[in-house]
Formats: sequence, C-alpha cells, structure tokens
Amino acid sequence: MNEQELQQLVEQISRTVFNKPFRHRATFNRRLKTTGGRYHLNSHNLDFNPLVLELHGPEELEKVVKHELCHYHLHLEGRGYRHRDADFRNLLKESGGSRFVKDLRGPMDALVPPKWLYGCSACGQAYPRKRRIDLKKYVCGKCRGKLNLEHTV
Repeated sequence: MNEQELQQLVEQISRTVFNKPFRHRATFNRRLKTTGGRYHLNSHNLDFNPLVLELHGPEELEKVVKHELCHYHLHLEGRGYRHRDADFRNLLKESGGSRFVKDLRGPMDALVPPKWLYGCSACGQAYPRKRRIDLKKYVCGKCRGKLNLEHTV
C-alpha cells in the first residue's frame, strides 16, 4: 500500500464509520517504533506505522486508523480526545477501533541476548542484563547482598 492508497483508506473509513470527512493528510512514518499511529494536534495530520500492515495485515491497520480518527474527530469537535476521556473510550468502542496495537517488535528484537551477567556474592542470584549497571548503586533484590560482574558476552 502506498501513501495515496492510505489517504483514500482513511478518508473512506472516516466517511463510512464516523459520517464525517477527513480533510488532512495521512502518511506512513517508519520512525514510529512502538505505536501504530499518531495524531498531530497542531496540523491535524495522521501518521501510521507501516509495520502494522506488514506484520498484522490490513484488518489491524483499519483498527489503528479508526483509533486515530477517534482522536482526530473528537479533538476537532472540542470533546475529550485523550485515551482517558469517556468520549474517546465510547467512540472507540462504537467504531470498533483497537485500544492497543499488536506487538510490533520484530523477531530479533524480542530475542536479544543479555550482554552482562551479574551475580550476588551472598546468595548467588543471577542477574542477566542487556545494559551495564552501576555496582555501587544497586544491590541484590533477594537478600540485599553485594553484586559482582561475573562476565560479559
């Protein structure tokens, strides 16, 4: 799907589901990593993560479009457009949009092995970590013993 097809999809969903026109721009944004989409309060444009379409298909993208259009239409009407607002939750339920996007991490993101292995000198509890930690600042969560760096990968 290209950006022109995305624009048409958003306009069509806005007309059929919300009975209101979408008069701004909808684009793909590869810089989005963990979110399915984003509504810009100042410009009223919508960004969508192309990974939603690639990983989960057009049905999931349609749910994300509905979610972002809920923000869009409620904000323009001056009603509660934030996730915590009752107006937003009710409109999202009525439209059939998704509250959360499915996991967008690729298979490699979830399987990154820990680089650092720390251990407690008192009880032997192991703490594998992806990032280095300050041994002066942290202690064992089990017995409050001193942590030592056992090895790096």
